[in-house]
Parts: sequence; C-alpha cells; structure tokens
Amino acid sequence: MENAPSSSQPGKLWLVGAGPGDPDLLTLRAARLLASADLVVHDGLVGDGVLALIPPHVARISVAKQRSRHTMKQDAINALLVRETLSGKQVVRLKGGDPFIFGRGGEELDAAREAGVACEVVPGITAAAGCAAQAGLPLTHREDASAVSFVAGQCKDLSDQDWSGLAGHGRTLVIYMGLATASAIADKLIADGVSPDLPVAVVERGTTKDARVLRTLLTDLGDLVIRERVASPALIIVGKVAARADALDCLGTPALAHVAKEISCDF
Repeated sequence: MENAPSSSQPGKLWLVGAGPGDPDLLTLRAARLLASADLVVHDGLVGDGVLALIPPHVARISVAKQRSRHTMKQDAINALLVRETLSGKQVVRLKGGDPFIFGRGGEELDAAREAGVACEVVPGITAAAGCAAQAGLPLTHREDASAVSFVAGQCKDLSDQDWSGLAGHGRTLVIYMGLATASAIADKLIADGVSPDLPVAVVERGTTKDARVLRTLLTDLGDLVIRERVASPALIIVGKVAARADALDCLGTPALAHVAKEISCDF
C-alpha cells in the first residue's frame, strides 16, 4: 500500500505503532503509511507531532480513551476498522507505543482475521523502551537486572493478581497505567516481599519536551504521585536500575521543577 491508493485496490488494515510521543521516534515505514492512507484511526496517546505528519487530505477519526471514559467501545472500534477496510479503504490504525504492548492490537487483529480483512502489523517503540532511554535508565544491567516484566496497573481486582517474582533482586518491573493505583501497587509489592527501599522512577510525558523524571523509593511511590501531581501518561519503573536514571530525587520532599536536569540525548 505504500504507494498512493487507487479505487481498484482492495482494502487493507495496518496496525501501526506511533511510538511513545516524540515524532522522531516514529519508524520510516509508519511515516510512509500515514502519507498514503485513506483513513487514520488514532488513539489519544498518539503525540501531536505524529498526528501532524498526516497529510490534510487523509481522513482521520479519533477513538481516544481515558480511564473510565471511552469515546468508543473496543467492539465498536473493531467494527469500524472492519467496515472501512471492507469498503476498499487503506486504513491505518495508529496506536501509541507498540500495537501489541497494552494496545489491544491483538483484539483488533483477531477481528480483522474473523472478517477476512487483510491486516499487517507495524511495530513501534513501546513506552518502556522510549521513556527509559530518555531518562538514561537501562532496563537491564549486568549488575542490577537480567529480566524485565511489563504489567498494567489499572486492571480490575489488582490485589488478586499474582505478581510474585516480578520485582526484586535482579529484576525490573515496568508498570503501565499505574498512576491511579500507585499506592495499592506499592502496598501489593511490599506485601509480596519486595523491599520498601527498592528504587522507583516515574517518567511523566516521556520522550516529549515536557518530560519529567522523578525518583524515590517503593514505600514513597503513592505519596510521590500525589505530592508531585504526576499526570498521565506516565510510566513507573521499579528496580535497582531506577537508581541509575537521570532524575530528580524527591523522597518525602516536593521536587523543584525549575531545577530539573534537562536530558539532551540524541535518538
């Protein structure tokens, strides 16, 4: 499809990762697809800089979601993608980060397969990789961590989930969508035997010009989120590697935003 579409072409659906926010982290393939699509269906977490790459003549539909408030249910999104593609359009489903990392891309792929819709997945840089890189935080390190786990922090019945062994010695735990449940997450991990003194980093608006990286200890995580008024999107990284982040140390005290260390890494 990466040529201009024509009416004789059959429809096709692409599940495309938009990366963590910075448009410079978009893949070349994703950028080409945005330029040649008939329709882009995008999430709310897709950065403005990425959306600006969509040509004016390309139709777009926002299906932005917020906690407890969805503009469109997932089943309706699936139906929209199938309907538009079957009508002969070249459809890009643009998703923040990577489509298969907490992006519900698997559900959309299933819907396309069931409907007989041609579908292809274009990976993107997931928030864990992008945000950690900007913060100078290695998710693995020979001295600190040889395993990484990704979990969703806003799932129902959080206390009933089995996170045993996901954090602690030699491990890094990356928590997506965990701001609203930060206190419960800290309590859960400590109750499961994780040291209250384990370093934690919180990356707010990672990879954007407004990024903020805060560091504390696990026991202070919930208070930090409230004290610093951390806003979504944000990522929580738990493990010894968090102590290596370029971050504001703010255990028990408010961070001073004006002394934040600017990170000038080339990606």
